[in-house]
Amino acid sequence: MAVTVLTFAPRRNGCYRAMMRELFTIGYEGCTIADVVGALKEARIGLLIDVRAVPQSRKPGFSKRQLAAALDEQGIRYVHLQALGTPKPGRDAVRAGHPEWMETIFRAHMEGDQPQAELADAAGLARGTRACLLCFEQDPMQCHRRIVAEMITADTGQYVTHLHAVT
Repeated sequence: MAVTVLTFAPRRNGCYRAMMRELFTIGYEGCTIADVVGALKEARIGLLIDVRAVPQSRKPGFSKRQLAAALDEQGIRYVHLQALGTPKPGRDAVRAGHPEWMETIFRAHMEGDQPQAELADAAGLARGTRACLLCFEQDPMQCHRRIVAEMITADTGQYVTHLHAVT
């Protein structure tokens, strides 16, 4: 069963309304491919943007080709934007128990030409379809996809909703 987290934005009068123009994110840690695809279908996602630097996984179904095929079967497009992934020093910092270093390393990486070009591509894609960013970590606060989402929405004006696939 998949559960989505709804995002609400305040209106000027203090009331809240559900946002229709959202950018979604999802992490597959602790999930099966069926869990993730189910959450994407429930949220009516049309495009999954893979923001892993290395789109390979030991988890069945989450390597690039397998993931793209599973999504295609459900009518969800797939694109991998490698330059939006965390560079090796950032991944190493997390493994060493220093996630705060990862953010510094990642933000510096994002100043490069290729990451900026792919960020612009991701923003263009997010404007045109209901899109979701994918990486491994379940908690978006511990994952660089939160930063990528913030950078995209600074350009597009969308709101971010973090999906959580549950088994």
